[in-house]
Amino acid sequence: MALLRFGLHAITTLLAFGAALAAPGLLMKRQAVSSVSQSQIDSYTPITHYASAGYCQPSATLAWNCGANCQANPSFHPVASGGDGVVVQFWYDPNLKTVVVSIQGTQPSAILPLLTDSDIQLTSLALDPILFPGLDLSILAHQGFISAHAMSATDILSAVQTTFSQFSTSRVLLTGHSLGAAIALLHSVYIPLHIPSAQVTYVGYGLPRVGNQDFADYVDAHASVTPVTHINNQEDPIPILPGRFLGFHHPSGEIHIQDSLAWVACAGQDNANTECIVGDVSNPLAGNLTDHDGPYNGIEMGC
Repeated sequence: MALLRFGLHAITTLLAFGAALAAPGLLMKRQAVSSVSQSQIDSYTPITHYASAGYCQPSATLAWNCGANCQANPSFHPVASGGDGVVVQFWYDPNLKTVVVSIQGTQPSAILPLLTDSDIQLTSLALDPILFPGLDLSILAHQGFISAHAMSATDILSAVQTTFSQFSTSRVLLTGHSLGAAIALLHSVYIPLHIPSAQVTYVGYGLPRVGNQDFADYVDAHASVTPVTHINNQEDPIPILPGRFLGFHHPSGEIHIQDSLAWVACAGQDNANTECIVGDVSNPLAGNLTDHDGPYNGIEMGC
């Protein structure tokens, strides 16, 4: 299985990525940026802890005894936790008037091969009409991410439905870091297709590109009911992979943490402004993998 083929690729692979990313013809628009206030930054802190707690053992999250990440949200009510942390990611969904679903990520050295190996091909979500009914065939996503999403999709959907019924809510927050952010973004498309009344919000960290232009446009078209925010940190190269030359595009909703630790909101898709990730990290070799785990307002990802 592709998700088990973890390990560092040869540096020549990344060199090829860097060369291709710099190739002519891939024009990217420099769009507006705006400052994010400290109060706005602080509003993400509980969500950041939820994303970080996704790395903890299921028994710890179910008991809500996972150290600083659990202590940061002490009134949290855990409902379910599962996964093995390799193929099926850890997940849990509690209720604080909002169901929270956090998907486990992976280490930078583990996600790089997934972003460059044979499962990088773009595949239509519509090819699985059970999971993604009614989507146009043109909406494509990374095959490795599709496979990872499918492994936990029905379990997470069932847990969300149960929690909705138990706590009389229709709100769900999807979050995750790295691979977990990619899987959670697919859930932001998947869950509303099966629960049209769900009020879904997505906040991801260190998100790699997940789908093609039609996928990004679909996510943007539904932003009024399913808002998307993806936060990336300093020189993290993961958010610029897979490359746009391969047909991948980010949806709107980027927030980029500067080297100064100031946060800016970057308008549009793949904003090429130098204050945003595409303009700041010109190719993977110009990035710094140690930035992938944070800090996100002082929080490092991991349990």
